Amino acid sequence: MPEGTYELIQSADGYTARIHSRGAAVLAAPTVNRGTAFTLAERRELGLTGLLPSGVSTLDGQLRRTYAQYREQANNLRKWVYLANLRDRNEVLFYKLLSEHIEEMLPVVYTPTVGLAIERFSHEFRRTRGVYLSVNHPDEVETALRNTGLGAEDVDLLVATDSEGILGIGDQGVGGIEISVGKLSVYTAAAGIHPSRVLPVVLDMGTDNLNLLNDEMYLGERHARIRDERYDQLIDAYVTACQKLFPQAMLHWEDFGASNARRILNRYADQVCTFNDDMQGTAAVVLAAAFSAVRAAGSRMRDQRVVIHGSGTAGLGIADMMRDQMVREGLSHEEASRRFYPLGRNGLLADDRLEKLYDFQVPYAHPWAEVKEWGSRGSRPGLADVVRHVHPTMLIGTSTQAGAFTEEIVRDMAAHTKRPIIMPLSNPTSKAEALPADVLRWTDGAALVATGSPFAPVELDDVTYHVAQANNALVFPGLGLGVTVARASRISDRMIAAAADAVAKLSDATRPGAPLLPPVSDLRPVSAAVAIAVARAAAEEGLAQVTVDDPIQQVHQAMWRPEYPRIEIKPL
Repeated sequence: MPEGTYELIQSADGYTARIHSRGAAVLAAPTVNRGTAFTLAERRELGLTGLLPSGVSTLDGQLRRTYAQYREQANNLRKWVYLANLRDRNEVLFYKLLSEHIEEMLPVVYTPTVGLAIERFSHEFRRTRGVYLSVNHPDEVETALRNTGLGAEDVDLLVATDSEGILGIGDQGVGGIEISVGKLSVYTAAAGIHPSRVLPVVLDMGTDNLNLLNDEMYLGERHARIRDERYDQLIDAYVTACQKLFPQAMLHWEDFGASNARRILNRYADQVCTFNDDMQGTAAVVLAAAFSAVRAAGSRMRDQRVVIHGSGTAGLGIADMMRDQMVREGLSHEEASRRFYPLGRNGLLADDRLEKLYDFQVPYAHPWAEVKEWGSRGSRPGLADVVRHVHPTMLIGTSTQAGAFTEEIVRDMAAHTKRPIIMPLSNPTSKAEALPADVLRWTDGAALVATGSPFAPVELDDVTYHVAQANNALVFPGLGLGVTVARASRISDRMIAAAADAVAKLSDATRPGAPLLPPVSDLRPVSAAVAIAVARAAAEEGLAQVTVDDPIQQVHQAMWRPEYPRIEIKPL
C-alpha cells in the first residue's frame, strides 16, 4: 500500500479509515479504495474529481458488475487473474464477491486453479504481495518483516511455504508465494480475519525444478534446493523474527515436503503458536467426518479398525489425530496405535523394514511375524490382503492411486461391517481411490462416504446421497479465528479435536443420504462455530492469553465483514 496514505482504526462497531493522501494515491490503496462507490462529496474532498466516472455505485451494484465480469472470463486461470487484479484494486469488493460466491470461487482462488497460477508466477508477475525470504540471506529476515511496516499488535496470522510440495505439482520455488496468498484469502472470506492483519511468506530455498532453473524469466533463487543446515537456519531466523516482531501471531506452515513438514512442526509446536494445515488441518477435517460417521453408525472412535492407503504426512497425520482421540476415550497409546494399518508403496508397514521408514511411520509398523502370512502367493501384504484379514470399519485413501478401492475390496469390507466408513481423499478427482457412486452401489447405500474432491449427489434406490467433501477450509479458517480471539499461546491437540467436533456437529449423518460434513457454501457459520469451540478449548487448557468469557460475542465481533470502512479525511 502507498506509504502514508491511510490509517485503519478498529473499534467495537467496525473500522475507520483515516485518509491522509489525495488523488491517485487513494485509488492505488486497495484497502480504502471504493472506486465508483466514492460519493461526490468524498471525491471532492479526496481530490478524485474527474478521476472517476460521474455515476456513483453502491457496493451491491459493484458486486453485480464484477460477478458478471468474472463469469465472462474464458477459463479458470483467467478467472484467477481477474480476481487477483480486483484484490489489488479494491479489497472490500474482492472479499465481498468471494464471500457471496465462496463455493463457486474457492476452487479458483485456491486449489486447484492456484496451482496453474503458481506455475506461471514468474511470467505473470504483476504486483508484489507478501514477504520473500531467501536461504542465502537469513540475516535479512527481520529486516524484511520490518519493511512491511506492521507492528507487534498488527498481525494475527502468517502463512509460510517453502514451496517443495505444492498441491500435487511439487517443487515450485518462489512461485509458492501464491499458495500463501490463496490460503489467506480463505482465512479472510471464511473466518473474517482482516486482510490487513495477515502476511503471506515464501521461504525461498532454491528449487530442484529444472524447468524453473532454466527459465530466464524465473524470479527466485537460481540454484538447487538447499537441504543442509542452511535450511534450518532460515526457518529458525523466520520463527525467531516472528516471535520478536509479531508475538501474538499464529504461524501457519503450508505445502512443505514430507521430510520437513513434521520435523518443523514438532520442533516449534511447544515454543510458539504454530499449525501445519497439510498435517493437522487435513487430519482435523477427516476426524470431523469420522466423528460424524461413527455417530451415524452408532459406534465409538475407540472401536474402529482403520486401514489407511497412503502412509505419508497426510495419511499418518490423520492416524495421529484419530489415535489421540482413541486415547482420550480410554485406550492406551499402544492399543490405539495397533488399530491402524497404514500401507505405503511397498504394502503394509511392518517392523522388518524399520530402517526404511520415516520416524512418524515407525509407531504404526506391525510385527512382521504377525502379518507376513497375509500376502497373496508369498508377496508383502497389499490393500486387498489387509482388508481381508483386518475386517476394517474405516478405509481411508491418501495414496493418489486412482481406483485403488476396487469393487472386491469394498464388498469384502461391507460383508463384515454394517456401515463401512470409506473416504477416498486423494485430489484431484482423477486420483480418487474410488468414486462415491461406485462405493454406494457396491454397498447398497450402506457406506458412509467422504471425499477429498467435490462430487455431485448420487441417486440410488430413490435416495439422494449428498457426498461430503473433506475440505480443509471447513477447519483452518475457524481455527485461526479462535486462536486469534483467545490469543492462544500455542495450538494443542485438544483445540484441534474441538474444531473437528464442532464441524461434525453441524451435519446429522443419521438421516438417509445426509452428508457427513456441512457444505463449503456454509463456510462463514462453520468457521464461527469452529472458532467458538477452539477459543473455549484454549481457555480450558490455560492457553488463552485473554479472558474468554463470552466466546460467541467475542468471535462474532472479531469477524470482519467486507463492507467499506467509515472515512475520516485528514487535512494535508
